[in-house]
Amino acid sequence: MKRHISSASARLTSSPVRLARSLRRAALAAPGLCVWLGASLASANEVTDWNTKAAAWLEAQAPTEQARSFAIVQVAVHDALNAIERRYTPYAFKGRAPHASAPAAVASAAHDALVALVPARSAEVDAWYAQQLGAIADCSAKTRGVEVGRRAAERITALRSSDDVAAALSEPYVDGTEPGAYRATPPDNVVYGAGWGKLPTFVTADSSAFRPPPPLPPESPAYARDFEEIRRIGVKEGSTRTADQSTVADFWYESSSTGWMRIANAAVRAHDLDLWQSARVLGLVGLAIADGFINGFDAKYHYDYWRPITAIRAADSDNNPATEVDPGWTPYCATPPVADYPSTHSLLGAAAAAVLRHVFDDDVPFTADSLSLPGVTRQFESFSQAARENAESRVYCGIHWRSSIESGLAQGFRVGQDVVEHALEPVRRRR
Repeated sequence: MKRHISSASARLTSSPVRLARSLRRAALAAPGLCVWLGASLASANEVTDWNTKAAAWLEAQAPTEQARSFAIVQVAVHDALNAIERRYTPYAFKGRAPHASAPAAVASAAHDALVALVPARSAEVDAWYAQQLGAIADCSAKTRGVEVGRRAAERITALRSSDDVAAALSEPYVDGTEPGAYRATPPDNVVYGAGWGKLPTFVTADSSAFRPPPPLPPESPAYARDFEEIRRIGVKEGSTRTADQSTVADFWYESSSTGWMRIANAAVRAHDLDLWQSARVLGLVGLAIADGFINGFDAKYHYDYWRPITAIRAADSDNNPATEVDPGWTPYCATPPVADYPSTHSLLGAAAAAVLRHVFDDDVPFTADSLSLPGVTRQFESFSQAARENAESRVYCGIHWRSSIESGLAQGFRVGQDVVEHALEPVRRRR
């Protein structure tokens, strides 16, 4: 039977849910574990709760930085839990802490990682942390949980401490002048993240491991077809876009990290996963998106391909007689200040979908909502369908060529699959 999940709310009603709740109550009552004093266990999942809070606290970060932060937070949580009981292979912290409180470990790991990543929000993080710890009765297991969470967060933040985030975001870039060469786009006319693809990857072999083939030459007939499609459908005024296509463009315009983390969070809750399973799923999604950005930006600034707004306004210089110049052409959505090829928005959706369909299968109907189009929800029959619509939205927005979204989808599925195959793997137990 298909289970329907929503990124706004998840309803848990099946008999396996009741069994999982009973098992969790029994686990928390076991010798050496602390008594939970908070809300009903039926709705409590500290991993998804902290993930939701993290999304709000990380919202002000640049999209690439936000993806890196999500990966670090979720890895810290995952590793803390697997120090208590080794169900999945740890990523960075390989210590052991048997009989520690799992809720305390989750809270401590997420708290310490977030304080390190967004110190400006530390007062809010501290307040939520105190509330979560206050719901756990004082005992030795709670103390051990806090300590192992601290150590897990310390390990992953130390491992990524050499990332020069500021330099990667602000690396100087000189505009190209040849046909097809990227140059800064209005309204801000700045170039962002030119060095992001040089950061070390989290899981994939290196940032160029899945680099796509080159983009279409501007003088080619295939380029002219891409050009004509986006010139007509992606323009702000007088477009051939349908009302639904405009909705799709607006709906998926939000940050990929927050949007796909919200979808993953809802899937976890809808399937009533335990803390270890929840941490693994959100950890894999976080790692896939983080590596997706690094791989995507490597390709972007390797190929330095121009955006539609530049190409259409300068079509008289592209050496293609089938393209028509329009000096005032403006896209429906504001063009992000990064090179075009491939579409990392498409890549990240595909990477997240690859993880989710591996864990839950692809044939999972769900409802998603959006921060960039509040109050609107959209229905999907599978994670792959959502990833496809997410990619198509960039054409409707007028900010990516079709060849760029197709390349992004292909690269993203490969990144996501690679992360699933090489990170947070189930531990084989001896029989």
